Amino acid sequence: MRWTRKEVMNMAKNTGHGSRRGAVRSRSQVATPRGWVKRDSESGRFMDGKADGAPFKGVRRER
Repeated sequence: MRWTRKEVMNMAKNTGHGSRRGAVRSRSQVATPRGWVKRDSESGRFMDGKADGAPFKGVRRER
């Protein structure tokens, strides 16, 4: 897949200052006893996990 400059500019990015510019779309996260887990909102599949106890930046939280 080839990205155009306009598409690259609109993507969510880390700023390097402990924050994020823009939201991560079609993703959510849920807290588990082992850490935070990221889910794809469309398929419902679990994608990635964090074990350090901190949530993902810019990702919507599920209740």
